Amino acid sequence: MNAIVVYESVWGNTAAVARAIAEGMGPDARAMSTAEATPDVVAEATMIVAGAPIFGFQLPTEGSRKQIGADPKHTGHPPDLSHPSMRSWLERLPAGHGLGAGFETRIWWSPGSSAKKIAKLLGEAGYQRVAEPERFIVEGTYGPLKEGELERARTWGQTLVRKASGAPLG
Repeated sequence: MNAIVVYESVWGNTAAVARAIAEGMGPDARAMSTAEATPDVVAEATMIVAGAPIFGFQLPTEGSRKQIGADPKHTGHPPDLSHPSMRSWLERLPAGHGLGAGFETRIWWSPGSSAKKIAKLLGEAGYQRVAEPERFIVEGTYGPLKEGELERARTWGQTLVRKASGAPLG
């Protein structure tokens, strides 16, 4: 299976989760930023797993990213906004085939969901949902991830592969 795990990561937490998911999926899976997931790479993928953080209770918008970049309280933790947002990447995703799944990073109490929107947009592009959207918990604005979340991400990656192959979960 040629799987890609595409992420938007501002402070590194979503990137870490994406790498763990790809590790769980096996050696043929690759984690990459939205900048790295070019149309040629996407065209070869049989599964796309995509993830982003939640900003303002939703999938980040260009406006929320600009606001974060301009907010002086982030001076000690500069955000990485060098890659396209997940929202803009998904809006340009060509019609495809294969399987898809969405995930998000969030603080535990945050309402809303990036993962549900990601799964919806993947579906609209032609990717069949292989699993319900998943949430991974970050303990603060900048991290770290809650203890055990990377292992849970690896396990979820293994589950995605089993579901995709039709193997029994267990």
